[in-house]
Amino acid sequence: MLAIANRTSLGAVGVDAAERFQADASTLSLFAVVQLAVYGGMQIPIGVFLDRYGARPIITIGMILMAIGQLTMALSPSIGIAILARVLLGAGDAMVFPAVLRLIATWFPAQRGPVMVQLTGVIGQAGQLIALVPLAALLHATSWTITFGSIAGLGVLFAILVFGVIRNHPPDVGSDVTVNTETGVMRVVTSAIDTGVGIRAAWAHPGTRLAFWSHFTTPFAGTAFVLLWGMPFLTVGQGLSTAQSATLISVYVAFGMFLGPLLGSVSRRIPNYRSFALVLPTIAIQLIAWVIVIIYPGRSPLWLLYILAIALACGGPASMIAFDHARTHNPVHRLSTATGLTNAGGFIAALIAVFLIGLMLDLQGAGTPDTYSLDAFRLAFLTQVPLWLVGATFILIERKHTRIRMGLDPERLRRSRED
Repeated sequence: MLAIANRTSLGAVGVDAAERFQADASTLSLFAVVQLAVYGGMQIPIGVFLDRYGARPIITIGMILMAIGQLTMALSPSIGIAILARVLLGAGDAMVFPAVLRLIATWFPAQRGPVMVQLTGVIGQAGQLIALVPLAALLHATSWTITFGSIAGLGVLFAILVFGVIRNHPPDVGSDVTVNTETGVMRVVTSAIDTGVGIRAAWAHPGTRLAFWSHFTTPFAGTAFVLLWGMPFLTVGQGLSTAQSATLISVYVAFGMFLGPLLGSVSRRIPNYRSFALVLPTIAIQLIAWVIVIIYPGRSPLWLLYILAIALACGGPASMIAFDHARTHNPVHRLSTATGLTNAGGFIAALIAVFLIGLMLDLQGAGTPDTYSLDAFRLAFLTQVPLWLVGATFILIERKHTRIRMGLDPERLRRSRED
């Protein structure tokens, strides 16, 4: 919850940030892009460190880095210092979720993994509500320094709590383990001897690539919306009040929390059909909802914006299915490495989407809160469509390769040329 609250803390106060730093749309998007780039870039090394040291020290360091980042943001006098703050924030945030997935893998039976991952995502999404309502209210009631300094204080508190409470593995075993619930066998989770070999081996499996593209394609639109561009689009572009916009984003968060356990349960029951039954339909729903909002003449009615929020909310729970793929198709010694590769996918797509939206606004001369317009936002959000199409194509390709690897589909026979 705290990591996601930190991650989305700029989204609810994006207009305030633009005014504080006198930033145009490209510069404002740079805050999120830098944060997401650091997050995505650190996933693989974090996965390797998790395989070696376990979750407890990694989460503790992550909390400390986020606290330092928010304190820097609270005191930042310029855009340059603020960007440094987002770098620290992205680095700390990058450590938390993969480490929590590691705890699930080592503390809970494998058959409960999909539901536990979804429940973790559901609880974490409440952090968006913290960033959306109390954070914005605190900012408008006090000051920028007090608001972000308060979040930094929470980071220090939770660093202490994490170090004091969390343990890498159950007390009756001496190492991180994974449990096979069918045989009862417990296997020790250790780091690959050669990190490069571990990364190459994880990526060489089509199941890992399927996980990467599934996570690349499903959550980025919701991330870009909540992380930065949702509130400006709703308040300035669609003419909603701040309260109405906050309610819409709250519905986005609440529906994602409701849908998560349901998708986790269904994913566990249909492991060989998750892409066709869950992932690809989620992508289609988001694409169709955005296209309807974009082509709707004039400002969209409130009911249509609620449909958009619900459609975007499907992306987060669907993205958790990617971690089921990573866990299913990789041995325990490279579990966190494969998880890091997978987690990087969604944030690479999100940083591309955030940057393209901001760039398109600037290219239209609508780069500041005073010049934002509905038509400019329409063209800007269209830049998401190629990401959906590219991701869906690779999902279909890697799904086929994965099924061939698993023996579920026959291998394609190469035509031999006769002389």
